[in-house]
Amino acid sequence: MPGTLAVVIPTYNEERNIARMARAIREAYPEFRILFMDDNSTDRSRELIEGLDDPLTKICVREREGRGLAASVMQGFALADTDYAVCMDCDFQHPIATLKDIYDQLEAGADLCVGARTSRMAMGLVRTSGSMAFELFCKIALRIHGKQTTKDLMSGLFGLRCDVFRPIIEKNWDDMELQGWKVLVDLLKHCDRRLDVRYAYYKFEARAEGESHLSNKVPIMTLHQLWGFGRFCSKVLCKVYRVDYYEMYPKERKHGD
Repeated sequence: MPGTLAVVIPTYNEERNIARMARAIREAYPEFRILFMDDNSTDRSRELIEGLDDPLTKICVREREGRGLAASVMQGFALADTDYAVCMDCDFQHPIATLKDIYDQLEAGADLCVGARTSRMAMGLVRTSGSMAFELFCKIALRIHGKQTTKDLMSGLFGLRCDVFRPIIEKNWDDMELQGWKVLVDLLKHCDRRLDVRYAYYKFEARAEGESHLSNKVPIMTLHQLWGFGRFCSKVLCKVYRVDYYEMYPKERKHGD
C-alpha cells in the first residue's frame, strides 16, 4: 500500500494565502492530508479553511501561550496520523510540485528528504548572505558535536518519516527551540541515529501575498539552538539588536545560566 502523507503548514494571519494554498494542494494531490497549525491568527484564516468543507484539510488553532513556528511544526508532526509528514510555508515560496519529489523519496526509503533551493536570491542579497552564513555556522556546530548535517540546512521545506522523528520530538520537546524557525536544525541536533537523507531540488519563489514574519529574533533563536557557544553568540547578538535575552529565555535567568 502507498504510504500516507500529511502536509504540515504553520500559519499566522495568512488569510490572503491559506485557502488558495489548501485548494492548490488538494487539486494536485487528492490523497494528501493538509494540517494548518495556526498560531492564534487574528484574521479569517480559520473561517476560510472550515468553509472549504474538506475532510482531509484541518486547521488546528494552538494555545496562545505556546506560540512559535517551530512549536507549530513539531506539534503538527506529532499529530499527523500518517506515514510521512512534510513541512512547508503558506506563502507559495515553496513550489507545490516539489511535494511529489519529496513523497517519492520517502516512499523509496528515505528517513528525511530536504527541499534544497537551487537559488536563494528571491530573498534578496542581504537575507541570502545572512542565510548562508548562519547555515555554515550551524553545520560546523553540528559536526563538532558529531551530528549529521544536510544540504540547505536553513530550508523550511522538508519531509520525514513519522515513525523515525515522532519519538525524537516527544523525547526532546522541552529542549527544542520552540519559538524558533529552524526546525531542521533541532531535529538533527537531537537525532541519535544515522539517517538516510535525500534531496528534492527546487527554485525558491518570491512571496505571493502578505508580509514576512521574520524579525531580529530569528538569528538570535537560531544561534541559541547550538549548545553553549551558540548561546554565548546569541547573547552577543541580543546586545547588538538591543533585545532582552532573559526576556526571551526567562528559565535561564531562573537557573543562573
